[in-house]
Amino acid sequence: MARYTSLFKLAIPLPKLHDAIQSVLTDCKFNVLHNTNEYVMAKEIPGGVPFAKLVIVELLIDRTTATDEEVSLKCVVKNEELPLQVNNHCHTRFDQVVEAFCKSEHWRVLENIEPIR
Repeated sequence: MARYTSLFKLAIPLPKLHDAIQSVLTDCKFNVLHNTNEYVMAKEIPGGVPFAKLVIVELLIDRTTATDEEVSLKCVVKNEELPLQVNNHCHTRFDQVVEAFCKSEHWRVLENIEPIR
């Protein structure tokens, strides 16, 4: 299973976070399937790749450290594909999601940490 993670600290009021996340994921061609106060799950819209390569995005929102203007979240992008190549579909979609988060006008990125690959 391919799996890539990134940590974000975003400057956005907590009440506006979920609508902003939904907008960014929709723009990236994902359907939001599950949305709670601390968790958002979205799946890639089918049609472009085989079923096993469809990507799931999970966002874990850290409400314990959230303030009125700042939120931390963990982004996990994964699929069932074996990551036999460095440049696989899941990695490509991960890069697209991270770029969309970094360039979004809904918030200001205070921190973005990706693990060393």
